Amino acid sequence: MALPNMENETQTFRPRPLSIKLWPPSQGTRLMLVERMTRNLSSTSLFSRKYGLLTKEEAEENAKRIEDTAFAAASDHYEKEPDGDGSSAVQFYAKESSNLMLEVLKRGPIPKEDKKLAVAAPRSTVFDISRGRRDFIEAKEAEELLRPLKEGENLYTKICFSNRSFGVDAARVAEPILISIRGQLTDVDLSDFIAGRPEDEALEVMMIFSSALEGCVLKYLNLSDNALGEKGVRAFAALLKSQRSLEELYLINNGISEEAAQAVCELLPSTEKLRVLHFHNNMTGDEGAIAISDIVKRSGSLEDFRCSSTRVDSEGGVALAEALETCTNLKKLDLRDNMFGVVAGIALSKSFSRHANVTEIYLSYLNLEDEGTIALANALKESAPSLEVLEMAGNDITVGAASALFECIATKQFLIKLNLSENELKDEGTILISKALQEGHEQLKEVDMSTNSIRRVGARMLAQAVVWKPDFALLNINGNYISDEGIDEVKEILKAGKKSVDVLGPLDDNDPEGEDEDDKSEADDKGVEDDGELESKLQHLKVDQE
Repeated sequence: MALPNMENETQTFRPRPLSIKLWPPSQGTRLMLVERMTRNLSSTSLFSRKYGLLTKEEAEENAKRIEDTAFAAASDHYEKEPDGDGSSAVQFYAKESSNLMLEVLKRGPIPKEDKKLAVAAPRSTVFDISRGRRDFIEAKEAEELLRPLKEGENLYTKICFSNRSFGVDAARVAEPILISIRGQLTDVDLSDFIAGRPEDEALEVMMIFSSALEGCVLKYLNLSDNALGEKGVRAFAALLKSQRSLEELYLINNGISEEAAQAVCELLPSTEKLRVLHFHNNMTGDEGAIAISDIVKRSGSLEDFRCSSTRVDSEGGVALAEALETCTNLKKLDLRDNMFGVVAGIALSKSFSRHANVTEIYLSYLNLEDEGTIALANALKESAPSLEVLEMAGNDITVGAASALFECIATKQFLIKLNLSENELKDEGTILISKALQEGHEQLKEVDMSTNSIRRVGARMLAQAVVWKPDFALLNINGNYISDEGIDEVKEILKAGKKSVDVLGPLDDNDPEGEDEDDKSEADDKGVEDDGELESKLQHLKVDQE
């Protein structure tokens, strides 16, 4: 069986467009800075005359510590602006090195009897080469990149080799280094580390890394974006079989088919401590979902489960739903973009009574329809009291399910984000949702009701429901049939509540003159209630929150 996408997509490796990145510096640059600081610290100066001259050995020891500390601090600084070119991180690196070197010069040499009492600055525990060029790595570059891992007293417990493509020669360089430090590793990220390699070479590279890391007591393992398929999963057999303490496992965009999912289930010896399990964007299907459900059943500590965009139909959805009943610690559930349908939706609703701690639920694009939505809404009404995120977009939800949603949403007073976009709630359903949000919901920040055939009255009611929420930031009503007058009214409501009209976001897909085809035919048959009549009929609706 060929690796999914290995030959037709990743066989011809195409580096991202060339852009100049100043951070991180090369290993050669870092060593050069250590040498320069060693010379400065051990040379005669105004400071050395006043505070004493460091020996070359002491100067080198301090220079290495200074560079390591400055590099770690500058890397953290770069994390906050990853889209920049790294120039500010370089400046931070230089300034931090200079400040630390000045501290050492002013302190002067440490007497031998006091050296045992000297407290070294904390050293970095993270070794990350992912920020460099996205390119092939061959043996020579691997030797330079991985040199810090060969230092006798390094404290690295977390390694990230993502975004660099290792060939066999580079893997052979990495092998003895990884073997030497595997006893101290807790986190390993090997996502996207064989891009563009032929299948045979990619499999050999994976087996080399797997063998080298066998026996690591890992908490975190990320093998995403490697087009694994079953062959790739089995190439990591040695590593996977030795893991009994995993807390986080990521297999995203891996071509995880039915056979590959079964291989994962077979190879993992224990998932008792697993808290995070992500299977996003694979071709798992029903049989694969059944294999994954076996993993879920054994994962009683699971807090974050993602099985989105995995081509799972009704049978697999039911299996996953039943398995989730064992996960009483669940906090985040993401099953988006599958083909569950009504039956799986109802099965999933039965597990919600066990999920008292869940705070984020993503159930968009599951073909739930009204029946599945009503079952889920009714179940949620009685559970998940601290729910913060609820997404049910693209499920063919009509006004028929709006009352159930109304009663559910009204009880979720900690809600931060609500997404019911791409449904058919129309004005009548939208007014119900708006009324559910009116009382309380002080933490609400975002409501997405785009593409719901909403007109003027629905838009106005939504604006009135959210305008006084202190932290509200986005009301998405794009893609509807709101008249120009209706948009103006919404903006006036927002202004009255001292909210910027930017809260609305884009309105480029709104059709002021549009009319829903179902509404048009219904109007031809029996006429349409005007906005005032519709709003009047619903204004006294209340919810039972007991």
